[in-house]
Amino acid sequence: MSRSRTSVLRRLGAVVAVSAALLAAGCANKGGSEPATGADAMRLNVGQISDSVAFFPLFVAEHEGYFKAEGLTLGERPRLGTGAKLAAAVQSGSIDVAGGVMTDAFNLHKINNKARVVGSLVDAYYVDIIAGSKIPTAGDSAPLNERIQALRGKKIGMTGPGSGTEALVNYLFKQANLDPKNDATLVNLGADASAAIGALKAGRVDALSFFQPIGQQAVATGVGRVYISPARGDVPALKDAIHGVVFTTQDVIDRKGKAVGAFLRAIAKAEQTINGDPAKATELLQQYQKTMNAQTVQALVPVLQAEIPDAPTPTEAAYNVSADFHRQTGLVPTTPTFTDIIPSEWIATAIKG
Repeated sequence: MSRSRTSVLRRLGAVVAVSAALLAAGCANKGGSEPATGADAMRLNVGQISDSVAFFPLFVAEHEGYFKAEGLTLGERPRLGTGAKLAAAVQSGSIDVAGGVMTDAFNLHKINNKARVVGSLVDAYYVDIIAGSKIPTAGDSAPLNERIQALRGKKIGMTGPGSGTEALVNYLFKQANLDPKNDATLVNLGADASAAIGALKAGRVDALSFFQPIGQQAVATGVGRVYISPARGDVPALKDAIHGVVFTTQDVIDRKGKAVGAFLRAIAKAEQTINGDPAKATELLQQYQKTMNAQTVQALVPVLQAEIPDAPTPTEAAYNVSADFHRQTGLVPTTPTFTDIIPSEWIATAIKG
């Protein structure tokens, strides 16, 4: 079987898996829109994919007592591992609010048009291309097209098919009129950071397409360097794309709108802490990512401060950039309009309290 056909089948498999998980969850939806009462009215079960840097604001809000100060009680806080599981948990009602990425929210909206993105955690596409020693450093400051051309014929490690890491490679190659299926070898490495760094160090791949802070870790250990970074502004068409988000459903807003509003106000305080106090942000990030060395933490803090908004209000401009990227890369075939998925007026009122 050709590599192209294999890639297509894998992508179809990933789409089917996401759809099946969401449809199964839909059958078990325990929603209802009657307003919650008593202690339940200010209690939220919050899930997230992982403890990645995108969800650092949630850690800060909890660690600094911002949720508690807003009168909010957090129940279950599972790390669900994949966006499909996260969206399915929202759909089934096992969690009220999710910390994920726009892809997850779009996939949920496909089967539930009441899916709502209510907060921004990271206004940047935080996947980087990390170059190893086989890619000459002389091209690091070259125009974007030349840097993409230098990836031609290379082995590029990514998390897996249908992922945001594969999507970035597809997007960049398309900009340079290249086909990643024929002009590169994409290597599935899974999401383990140490495995990705190890593969680059050993020469099993020439470059990585991986989420932060893999690039900063590669630099700190002398294994590689951040070669192309949308978050750094290297890809103008992806500038300020909303990526890390908080999403829920209209049913949850109807039942627990007061609690969701309190959640957003706590996130707003956390984002202000991160952006306004570098020393505090460094201290908290070291606690959040205990295995990350001090050099990587120091390098990552200013990056996060540039990516994390001062307030979690999604903007239409950032949304449109993200929606266009998702359509171009095939992560989702169609996207809802900004007003269909983002209740801007409700968010603004909720954050004001």
